[in-house]
Amino acid sequence: MKLYFSPTSPYVRKVRVVAIEKGLADRIELVPATPWPDPAVVASANPLGKVPALTLEDGSTLYDSPVICEYLDQLVPAQPLIPREGPQRWGVLRRQALADGILDAAVAIVLERRRPEAQRSPEAMTRAEQAIRRSVAALGGELRPLEAPFDLGQIALAVALGYLEFRLSDLELGTRSGPAHAFWQAVKSRPSLAATRPP
Repeated sequence: MKLYFSPTSPYVRKVRVVAIEKGLADRIELVPATPWPDPAVVASANPLGKVPALTLEDGSTLYDSPVICEYLDQLVPAQPLIPREGPQRWGVLRRQALADGILDAAVAIVLERRRPEAQRSPEAMTRAEQAIRRSVAALGGELRPLEAPFDLGQIALAVALGYLEFRLSDLELGTRSGPAHAFWQAVKSRPSLAATRPP
């Protein structure tokens, strides 16, 4: 399998963490592809021009991170990161959706900051910051006990918190104390997260 990746993409990091947790990292070739500002570098694998994209042995490609993570999880059925059914499944998928929403808002701020100052939208950045703060505040009711099995919801939340620390540490987004801070401090040294830390 080939994974088109950028080392600073949090969506790619989520996939790489899943691959490590499932013991699949040595079966995946990493193909560098930085689609910003030129999405053409990955368009042959993903017409959306985004990473991650995973090319399978049969030549077909999967995208984006939720689909790839579920595929990798099912390759090794033992100790699933996504429960197969029931309330536990929907809880994991809800946590992943919350984390991906945090990432979407954070990436929007990062991209807005890259625009010339005169072209930036303060309203868009404020809206994204508010979405992140609300979501971080909601984490208190979403975080499972640390001794519980590490599932995809926890992985996604850890990656989101790591990205906020990496890209937006200058903003007060509610991650410097409370449940989100405690969770991140407890999991950031986990081998799969340490191995995928952005440069």
